[in-house]
Amino acid sequence: MLLGTVLVLLLAGAAPASAHAALRSTDPDDGSVVQRAPRHVTLTFTESVGLLDDSFRVFGPDQRRVHTGEATHAEGRSDTARIGLPGKLAEGTYTVAWRVVSADSHPVSGAFSFSVGKRSATTGQIDTGPAEDPLTRGLYDAARYLAYLAAALLVGTAAFALLCRPAHTSPLRRPLVAAWWTLLGSTAVLLLLRAPYEAGTGPAAAFDASALGRTLTGRPGLALLARLLVLLLTAAFLIGLSRRRDTVKRPVALAIGTALATALALTWAAAEHASAGIQVPAAMTSSVVHLLATGVWLGGLVALLLTLRRSSGDDLVEVVPRFSRIAFASVTVLAVTGLYQSWRGLGSLSALSGTSYGRLLLAKLAGVAVLLLVAGYSRRWTARIAAPAVAARAAVPAPVPQPVGAPAGGREAAEGPGTGEPGTPGEAESDGESESRGEPESPGGPAGPGARSGDPGIRRRLRRSVLVEVAVAAVVLMITTVLTGTLPSRAQAEAAQQAPVGALPPTTEITVPFDTGTDSVTGSGKVLVTLDPARVGENGVQAVVYGSDMGLVAVPEVRVTFTLPSREVGPIDAELADRGGYWSTNSVNLPLAGNWTMKTTVRVSDVDQVSVERRVRVEP
Repeated sequence: MLLGTVLVLLLAGAAPASAHAALRSTDPDDGSVVQRAPRHVTLTFTESVGLLDDSFRVFGPDQRRVHTGEATHAEGRSDTARIGLPGKLAEGTYTVAWRVVSADSHPVSGAFSFSVGKRSATTGQIDTGPAEDPLTRGLYDAARYLAYLAAALLVGTAAFALLCRPAHTSPLRRPLVAAWWTLLGSTAVLLLLRAPYEAGTGPAAAFDASALGRTLTGRPGLALLARLLVLLLTAAFLIGLSRRRDTVKRPVALAIGTALATALALTWAAAEHASAGIQVPAAMTSSVVHLLATGVWLGGLVALLLTLRRSSGDDLVEVVPRFSRIAFASVTVLAVTGLYQSWRGLGSLSALSGTSYGRLLLAKLAGVAVLLLVAGYSRRWTARIAAPAVAARAAVPAPVPQPVGAPAGGREAAEGPGTGEPGTPGEAESDGESESRGEPESPGGPAGPGARSGDPGIRRRLRRSVLVEVAVAAVVLMITTVLTGTLPSRAQAEAAQQAPVGALPPTTEITVPFDTGTDSVTGSGKVLVTLDPARVGENGVQAVVYGSDMGLVAVPEVRVTFTLPSREVGPIDAELADRGGYWSTNSVNLPLAGNWTMKTTVRVSDVDQVSVERRVRVEP
């Protein structure tokens, strides 16, 4: 019932889409000259988009903003955005800046131009609206990281208590409560900051009632509301479990806890990359399982660390091997789901080094590799702690047949229902616990403390290695937070193929071959430079670097400057910015018509670079 409610809230109206919306077409066309002023401006995207109060800004030939109507979806299609224009428009060039929210909750923006009657040259840079506010983005990303961290700790600690069944769960209560409150607080902050994050404005806009109302009706807002609901149900479950630990059966507690954890993970999967792109149902399932396995493993490490510090050696002989088996299963699940998600996000192996998404994924994989190495080291000490229990089991004689109807003995009967649930202190067990559980004694009598707990030095080494695992896991989660907010490589490639308009249409393309004299793939190749519209006034420049194997390559720096020798103008630096796979800018002002010299400098290392000049014609 709970999962059905969350699915209805989050997936209503969901449709296959491309992660991050890409602009498919504009009406009027980008760079076109129309004889009659259009009544509307319409944008069509590759996926459904959400509209903002300020989704469109239209600027006239005099660089003043044009009064427009309210942004709507054209003809009821969720993959379009439309704005009405005044009845009379003066001749000249109009710039349209747009900003929408893609189906995977990330805001996307851009600009294009069209002309009425004839083109007009601009004399300065047009303010196309608010860019991303760094303070809002920083606060939003911090809240997202805390939410990931708290969710992993909450799920992992509860799973540790239910599955590993430590005798004393009181050390786990504090991190469980801290994780719940942290997740609640970070979710509330995300809900408040959602509106200014989408609009690119400062944090003060979070207190705008109308903007908050709009957030609560969109998919990201519904996902956050659903998360708050799941958290309230989780609190009721944990409180009820701690008060009725003697009456709640462990299978029932595990079933309810699994349902709540799955619903919690679904609030992420339904509003991020998994909810848009290819194979949406499979991607969302993989994302939920991936998040749960992450929580069980990484959150369980914190619970294990606290158990190692507070519990007795006798308890660790059983608890540590249990967690080791659960952690191994979680890592296996993470490997399978992570491989699928990497393929879905990358699209090609070359994107690993050629895009920001790929490089972040490599960093995450490196962190996971370090985590696995440390985990392998921890398993050595885990095996030594478990050795007494293994030896004791080997000494157990064959069970004596009992009459039919006799009470069951052994560990299961002694534990009874509810043992090891969250909140169960376990203080009621007597000193004869091993006998009541049917555990064997050593041949020479009852096993002493040293035989059960092992060398204290082993416990100390295991505690240190687990602490290192926890620290590395925190770094991996931080990289994951950044990765989930980065444009996937597959979507970037799709946007480049399907959306040649709206950013830098190929009006003038110049191929610039280069050779630094080195033997590496990046040492030689070509730069494809696009100049739009190659006319007097504001221009856009895009530079894509190809290596000697004709594949896309990432280089430390690409610099483009323009000089007009006949009028002694320049050099004018385009100030290209790295966009993750290509270099671009939309604000190069070329004030005069003529044959300009474009100088392209490619730096492939700290010491290797080359500059090549080409002639470019700039029209009036």
